[in-house]
Amino acid sequence: MKNNIKIDVKVSFIEEQSSATINQHTFAYTITITNNGSIGAQLLTRRWLIQDETGRMEEVIGEGVVGQQPHIMPGESYQYSSGSVIKTATGTMKGTYGMINDEGERFEATIPEFVLSEPYTLH
Repeated sequence: MKNNIKIDVKVSFIEEQSSATINQHTFAYTITITNNGSIGAQLLTRRWLIQDETGRMEEVIGEGVVGQQPHIMPGESYQYSSGSVIKTATGTMKGTYGMINDEGERFEATIPEFVLSEPYTLH
């Protein structure tokens, strides 16, 4: 498959930047983007849907990731870390990366939904 981008996510809760009394729950996440396709591809844009446990949805759209628009060759990975602040102890994030392959074809890479959760809040 030409355009085959795999996305893995690891999440951690940042207790020292969080406060339940002011409804601020801070999470860091590290994303690894691996090109399992047969052609190089560049990440151009990102679109995130961030939802807290009340159902409140926030959409974040922008260029690249952490100020970069990485080009990823077949078999290579690109990793970056970022963060999110939500008003509840749990929530979810999902989205897409807008990509362009080395033949000039645009496509979207799906970021699978993942859970933001403080330790011991899920049963």
